[in-house]
Amino acid sequence: MTISIIGLGYVGLPLALCLSEQYEVIGYDVDDNRIASLKQGIDNNQELKSDFIRSRVVSYTSHIEQIRQASVYIIAVPTDIDSSDQPDLSHLIKACQTVGGCINKGDLVIYESTVYPGCTEEVCIPILESQSGLNIHKDFQVAYSPERIVPGQIIETLINSIKIVGANDHKTANRVCAIYEQFLSKPCHRVSSIKAAEATKILENTQRDLNISLMNEMAIILDKMDIDSGEVINAAATKWNFHPYKPGLVGGHCISVDPLYLIHKAKQLGHIPQVIAAGRRVNDYIPKFIATKVAQTLINNGINPGNSTVLIMGLSFKENVADIRNSRTIELIHNLQEYSIEIHTVDPGIQSFTDSSVHFKATAEIRGEYDAIVIAVSHEVFKDLTFDWFIARSMSTAILFDVKGLYTHFKGNENLIYWSL
Repeated sequence: MTISIIGLGYVGLPLALCLSEQYEVIGYDVDDNRIASLKQGIDNNQELKSDFIRSRVVSYTSHIEQIRQASVYIIAVPTDIDSSDQPDLSHLIKACQTVGGCINKGDLVIYESTVYPGCTEEVCIPILESQSGLNIHKDFQVAYSPERIVPGQIIETLINSIKIVGANDHKTANRVCAIYEQFLSKPCHRVSSIKAAEATKILENTQRDLNISLMNEMAIILDKMDIDSGEVINAAATKWNFHPYKPGLVGGHCISVDPLYLIHKAKQLGHIPQVIAAGRRVNDYIPKFIATKVAQTLINNGINPGNSTVLIMGLSFKENVADIRNSRTIELIHNLQEYSIEIHTVDPGIQSFTDSSVHFKATAEIRGEYDAIVIAVSHEVFKDLTFDWFIARSMSTAILFDVKGLYTHFKGNENLIYWSL
């Protein structure tokens, strides 16, 4: 069996590497630079080490003719949103067209890209049929198995998570499970249909988005009452059925995007979601809330925001990764710039940041004196920074905005103005 992986990003590459232990694998991507790097064993996303990539045999290519020999195609391309918060299926549609021109009778197509329930059958399969001239009911099979990986722990979560599988029939579901279970540590979980598998993925991330939005709204309310949200959450967590989600910036390519796919589908069905949409609005508001808090604190301490310099520590969408896709830290920076604040940024995992209005620095270059410092992302390397480190890099009035609550032990020190979400 030869398997072609379409899209070699955060989902496709680890899949290709894990499957290559048992199968002949062809990794396809339209990005020639990505292919060239992978052939050298380099993951420009900085997720997988070169030794691991080189230890697996995968044929990397950007040429469509080289994937035609496969009998299984796994599509793992990005599904983002456009400027109007509507699903952007352009990469997925292009991948369907590519695969549709390659498949033969008896072939299997598996989708891993996150979509709204019904997308595979309503959008993807018709493209496969029109491009190939084949019929899904008699000529080829289709399944949906949503990715369950955690950036920063990609291989571990891929291998140790339970894979959800939904297919056009029971026999196909078994075939898909047999492929994946070659490297999984746990059996797949079969659902009754492709739509059920799509809905499972959307529910997982929508639930997390809503839980965090509750904590964010609670944090806003508690802040107005001068109550420490961290103290309240820790106290509530002593109850046996309380789930201690924490407030914060909600970005990335899953949690901040997937609920919008569900909202889109619900509206198509004539239902206007209330709770899901409200959760998105709350989480989208947090960067502006933090920026306003920074500006107000500067003013309250006799500092003109227009003459101030603020250091933002952490640019990625979550801790310990170098991924800035849909990072709400970027939005926070733009909100701060509306107050004419000069912004300096640092992130140990990111080599450069292409925004001419922001001064990007390496960690070793953080030597200036700042009017305020914002810890936006709780990278592991930040956790060992001392009180004296912050004081040495602050103006006469040291102001620390600890979004993730890394330094709660600094609170109450007379030499530092401390705030956390």
